[in-house]
Amino acid sequence: MIAGLSGAIAVGLGAFGAHGLAGILAETGRTETFETAVKYHFYHTLALFLIGVLSIVKPQWKSLNFATWSMVFGIIVFSGSLYILSLSGVTWWGAVTPLGGVGFILGWLGLFYSALRNDQIIAD
Repeated sequence: MIAGLSGAIAVGLGAFGAHGLAGILAETGRTETFETAVKYHFYHTLALFLIGVLSIVKPQWKSLNFATWSMVFGIIVFSGSLYILSLSGVTWWGAVTPLGGVGFILGWLGLFYSALRNDQIIAD
């Protein structure tokens, strides 16, 4: 459910940025920043979807919850701060962005840890 909602938001923001906000983004010189926000939003939405599928296939992998919520945090903080920076021009939002990047890294490490912790189950 989270991946579906996040994906819809990513596509909507991407389309709105390319069409409805093109002038504002060009004016502020932040088109590339907005595109980066959308790309990372979408990449990690796909990761959320795959984690969701994995949690159905391997319900005993309870530690996937950490990976899920770390990815959600990363999307909100990383992409969210770049969206706000792109539209507002308030540059201090750029200082918030790395916190979202840490969320993404923790999400990927959480996925790694879950697989490592349950590696004996993989052969099942």
